[in-house]
Amino acid sequence: AEADYQNLRAQLSSSLLSQQAQVSAAESQAEEAKLQSEADTVLAKDGLIPELDLKLSKLRATQTSKQASIERERFIQGRSANQAQLAAQAARVEQARAGYEVQRRRVEALRVRAGISGVLQELPVQVGQRVTPGTNLARVARPEHLKAELRIPEVQAKDVIRGLRAFVDTRNGVVPGHVERVAPSVIEGSVTVDVALDGPLPQGARPDLSVDGVIQIEKLENVLFVGRPAYGQPESKIDMFKLNADETEAERVQVTLGRGSVNHIEIRGGLQAGDKVILSDVSQWDEQNKLRVK
Repeated sequence: AEADYQNLRAQLSSSLLSQQAQVSAAESQAEEAKLQSEADTVLAKDGLIPELDLKLSKLRATQTSKQASIERERFIQGRSANQAQLAAQAARVEQARAGYEVQRRRVEALRVRAGISGVLQELPVQVGQRVTPGTNLARVARPEHLKAELRIPEVQAKDVIRGLRAFVDTRNGVVPGHVERVAPSVIEGSVTVDVALDGPLPQGARPDLSVDGVIQIEKLENVLFVGRPAYGQPESKIDMFKLNADETEAERVQVTLGRGSVNHIEIRGGLQAGDKVILSDVSQWDEQNKLRVK
């Protein structure tokens, strides 16, 4: 397209030069006829040439002047037409260049590059394999910049917010961190919480490592608590079976529960420090007030 543009530009330039030469020739003829007419006018006054020759001389001067004017107009119109043709060809060049750029970017897009520098963790495709858009081609990770993903039961995720302290157990050490993101949706009964790690990673930490984590919602001082029972919700009252001194019998008592964590729950009333209670499901003995323990 660029070669066609240059070729057209050369042709139009040559044509315009030819037209300009015709204009110059017409103007020269018109000027020559004008001078001849002026000379014949002087001669006719002296009676040296016939009247007819003078009229013919003036007619040629008028005709050549009109012809020169026509050639000048043709030159101006030809120049405008040339500019229009060049503009149209230039537009085709730009269109071809834009199409080329699109194809070049498509080819460049086939060279997949990771958005970060790191270590290749996974390459699930083979050389020459055709893939559809959205296919996972590779996984790159930066082992020095990891985060923990904790799955919190949906009933307990209501208290998790950004900024809370967290502790992640990698089996080789516990790393402090803080909650960075709480997923807005629930998947299979749990909410995914991203924890940013604030401390140095222990030896052996790597992507996809199974970890346990604790998110510290609140810290209570001097609290009476027991293990979380299989029944009952925080901030409620439930019946629990309290063991006697020799642990041979258990008597039903009403207990007021407070705030709870994953494994423990606060006791606000009904029990004293040192009491032993049954935490397993005792719903099958709902009609009994005392149980014999074997």
